[in-house]
Amino acid sequence: MEHPPVTAASGMEYARKVADAILYEGYLLYPYRRSSGKNRVRWQFGVIVPPGWAEAQGLADTSVAGSVEAPWQQTECLLKASPDETVICQVRFLQLQLKSVEERLADGSYRLVDSLSSGARLELGFDEAQPQEFDLRFSLRDVLDEPHEFGFQAPGGLDTEQVADEDGRPLGRVRRRRHPVPATVTVSAARVDADDGPRDVYRLRVHVANAGAVTPPGAARDEALAESLIACHVLLGADGGAFVSALDPPGWAGAAVEECANVHTFPVLAGPPGDEHVVLSSPILLYDHPRVAPESPGDLHDATEIDEILSLRTLTLTDAEKREARATDPRAAEILDRTESMPPEVFARLHGAVRSLRPMPDAAPEPPGDGVVVVAGVPVGRGSRVRLRPRRRGVDPQDRFLDGRTAQVEAVLTDVDDATHLAVTVEDDPAADLNRWYGRFRYFSPAEVEPLSAEADRP
Repeated sequence: MEHPPVTAASGMEYARKVADAILYEGYLLYPYRRSSGKNRVRWQFGVIVPPGWAEAQGLADTSVAGSVEAPWQQTECLLKASPDETVICQVRFLQLQLKSVEERLADGSYRLVDSLSSGARLELGFDEAQPQEFDLRFSLRDVLDEPHEFGFQAPGGLDTEQVADEDGRPLGRVRRRRHPVPATVTVSAARVDADDGPRDVYRLRVHVANAGAVTPPGAARDEALAESLIACHVLLGADGGAFVSALDPPGWAGAAVEECANVHTFPVLAGPPGDEHVVLSSPILLYDHPRVAPESPGDLHDATEIDEILSLRTLTLTDAEKREARATDPRAAEILDRTESMPPEVFARLHGAVRSLRPMPDAAPEPPGDGVVVVAGVPVGRGSRVRLRPRRRGVDPQDRFLDGRTAQVEAVLTDVDDATHLAVTVEDDPAADLNRWYGRFRYFSPAEVEPLSAEADRP
């Protein structure tokens, strides 16, 4: 049976599940209640704030970190294509929606209140969000000579829903207000001359900027968020072109990839494995060809947790806690409904899955003594200094940014497969002492480090 050819459109559809998980990561965390402390500080990734407010707050960071708030983000990646190739660009983000609850007074006017109850129904004031998506198309040739700017705006609006008691008498109303969120997308391309590489290679740049001018410079963060692009990310597709992996580039592209400037976002190949038609540039670092676990029944807004654990915890909520969660946000109500109606066979799938069966790589050397392993002929143990050299494939993308950094070994550990791992603390990490106190380390195999002398290149 022949499979249909992979196109940019089909690749982007494949990537959409992961992109949606990025969109709602941290949106609302267990126990999904407004009163929970972890749900009072939200919107942590890909927040593109109004430029005037950002300047007043001194937000000038240009690192790759997507958890940093800034007035713009930038994606740069390599594309092998003819100059007449058409590129599809989707800019996706959340627009804040301010939900307020008002009580109806005897004279027909309304008063803002914290909550409104009608029988089994409870309404709470809370900040929700609306997904927004803007599609752009451009030819490489059109953006080679000079950048091209697109403008768009997520429209404002006000929706009102009346609330009545069980006899139909009006009790109040729920209002959802959205402020307009204007933005610009500037796209450009430059030819890349790579030795021993393909002839037509271009460095593609997509610069997304907040164009809002309403938020006062001295406003609180909550006010600035109403005019911000939240969880902003970009999908790029090309039917006749092939994007180059920024995590595992071919030899001819290594230097050109290093020169790509990605600010507050990072691009990965996002189509099915083996496909190079689509890139997802995300404020959360990902692997190439990421995907949502096929056994997952739905988003829980917390990719750092395990679906089975969160689902079981959700079932333990009391009736009062569930009522508050349902009143907090419709997405919380969806999680409760899905978890409570989940059949046993779905729970069984969540308990574990085998992704693939393949031979295990050669085990790391046996430690010659308690807590010591030999690396390049040098004994390495607790207190040793090493230079980090993460492997090119199958590594956590965040570890790639530690290449060349120095670290101190905190422990030598052996897992259930008798493979040896080094728990390390990065030496120039400002939070090193705190991480050491908490026991939060980074882990590398002996093959991913170079032993150092006690004083060599000490930061």
